[in-house]
Amino acid sequence: MQTNLLNNKQIENPVLRMVGEEADRLGLECYVIGGWVRDLFLHRPSDDIDIVVVGSGILLAETVAKRLGKGARLSVFKTYGTAQVKKGDLELEFVGARRESYQHDSRNPIVEDGTLQEDQNRRDFTINAMAICLNKARYGELLDPFDGIGDLERCIIRTPLDPDITFSDDPLRMMRAIRFATQLGFNLDGETFDAIERNKQRIEIITRERIDEELNKIMLSRRPSEGWILLDKTGLLPLIFPELAALKGIEVKDGRGHKDVFYHTLKVLDNVAESGGGLWLRWAALLHDIGKPRSKAWDPQAGWTFRNHNYIGAKMVPKIFAKMKMPLNEKMEYVKKMVDLHMRPINLIEDTVTDSAVRRLLFEAGDDIDDLMLLCDADITSRNEEKKARYHQNYQLVRQKMVELEERDRIRNFQPPIMGDEIMEMFHLEPCSLVGELKAAIKDAILDGIIPNEYNAAKEYLMKIAEEKGLR
Repeated sequence: MQTNLLNNKQIENPVLRMVGEEADRLGLECYVIGGWVRDLFLHRPSDDIDIVVVGSGILLAETVAKRLGKGARLSVFKTYGTAQVKKGDLELEFVGARRESYQHDSRNPIVEDGTLQEDQNRRDFTINAMAICLNKARYGELLDPFDGIGDLERCIIRTPLDPDITFSDDPLRMMRAIRFATQLGFNLDGETFDAIERNKQRIEIITRERIDEELNKIMLSRRPSEGWILLDKTGLLPLIFPELAALKGIEVKDGRGHKDVFYHTLKVLDNVAESGGGLWLRWAALLHDIGKPRSKAWDPQAGWTFRNHNYIGAKMVPKIFAKMKMPLNEKMEYVKKMVDLHMRPINLIEDTVTDSAVRRLLFEAGDDIDDLMLLCDADITSRNEEKKARYHQNYQLVRQKMVELEERDRIRNFQPPIMGDEIMEMFHLEPCSLVGELKAAIKDAILDGIIPNEYNAAKEYLMKIAEEKGLR
């Protein structure tokens, strides 16, 4: 399908006009293609400007960089026949039109020069295969050979050619199909869905890093649950994240069942996303009950139990991050802490909310206490509206208590007023476990409200403990 878009104000882009002028000067056909064109019709802002050139994309990039002048940076990747031009917030990617062929054991294609049509044939989805001509004589002309416009209107993700070949050639496209469906709120075309099911084992040739990149984009979507449900329904989930797949299902014994932890988890994840939680809090939501399958037990009196699932789950987090090639730094530690502590606030509201228990929670959560409370609020997924309202109200009481204690006792991230070096000097001690015991005694006394978080009170308490231990 060919349509002229000159009446669309967004296509009247001075940078694109300039690129077209330089292409005309070099005698090259050039088109803006892919995400920018798709987002033009979705009325979404896009910085993803990909230029395909019938000829040398590198040559056009070099002339465009010169035309942009001072501050323009050119990066050339001769091996791939691509180039990038950056100036300020502007980023242009240039590539020569090409055709591709694949070998069964690799997603890296054998690339040859090709026509625009061959370049559109190799694109992953119809909505990403649309191209707009930038040459002056045809400026604004849309080339849409696979009815990408129609698929945008139908909210469908579909491959331009045979989906079995598309996914077998490059299995990462299965993850991309699910990611785009999640981000855009689209559905997978029936043949596309079935082809993912048939080719799911091919995901094994994709590196974990590329899979995780797609998973993170799914996680940052408005409703990330939709992506995880598609991963499950297509059969990809147990291949890329078996620990999450293990949460599925309900077991019934003596007429008593437990909730499906998988769908509960996805509801919590969506709640966190709706509340504005960031990427790593969303991962914490996804993993908060990951220890339940390993802790599940039947108690004739209590029914199904998941005792210490938070502790078991926290122990699983580093192994999951390592296997999935996710960062093993403070981000992993944050997720681990959220998983470990996520039961503490609910235990508080079910018991008497003591100052001591709240102080300890503030101390252990530190600056992440607000994120922890957001996660705990999101974890309330009961269908009993009265129960939900009661829990939310009780959480507000815990929050109020936290504010009061923090203002009074300055507990969050506190260090005991007397440090180990001073303890050793006071009692002429070498480094030993006793120094740690004395320091811990001061910390516990402050957290338990026995003494205020002040130096003089801490020193007086320390002297009393030291006398009991025969150090004076």
